[in-house]
Amino acid sequence: MGAPVRERVAKRLSMAGVCSRREAERWISDGRVAVDSVVLKSPAVLVTRENAITVDGKPLPDDPPPRVWRLHKRRGLITTHRDPQGRPTVFDSLSGNLPRVVSVGRLDMNSEGLLLLTTHGPLARRLELPSTGWIRRYRVRVFGRPEARQLSALADGVTVDGVRYGPVVAKLDHARGANAWLTVALKEGKNREVRRLMEHLDLVVSRLIRTAFGPFQLGRLPPGDVREVPGKVIREQLGGLIETHP
Repeated sequence: MGAPVRERVAKRLSMAGVCSRREAERWISDGRVAVDSVVLKSPAVLVTRENAITVDGKPLPDDPPPRVWRLHKRRGLITTHRDPQGRPTVFDSLSGNLPRVVSVGRLDMNSEGLLLLTTHGPLARRLELPSTGWIRRYRVRVFGRPEARQLSALADGVTVDGVRYGPVVAKLDHARGANAWLTVALKEGKNREVRRLMEHLDLVVSRLIRTAFGPFQLGRLPPGDVREVPGKVIREQLGGLIETHP
């Protein structure tokens, strides 16, 4: 067997679901965290599963299996735990019955639709990677008349303002007057990618709805509602991606 995996103590606290990494660093500064009965003074400490870590004298809970929820994010919410400008956040809108969760990727303030939430931070980061191969699908309403030639060109990838975007599949669903609805599918999910690609085509996005993230669908989930994904589905869809001991 190889040597035990060493990781920063703040990461270990985060993975245990008791706090975020930033909160862990503050707890350490406040003298609340100990490793093998020694109170830490710095977060720059590496630990393994063999170390006994306590917070306020209490041991960390055993790692529970990851839990995942589907949330129908409403427009006007920021996908962050804290906003310096005091704007309402996704996490402010959640029921107090949920444990501490993180989002799998983000949706900007004016976007809506499917947002995945999980108790497992490393799993969230893994699912966000393009290498996972998961397709994100969107319904997009634009002001303008998209041409088939423009949309098909996105399939080869495009560079916009020095940023390279990978292949995107976009098709026109229907158009009425000055507006059109598109279906857009991509794997990367760069910041504001759909909006920037549409602007590149001289189209203005007036509504952006994520309908799917990998195998998970928005379906008929009402705006603002959150539903837990059954454990059986998590094991079937995520079994090969979950790293119980990263």
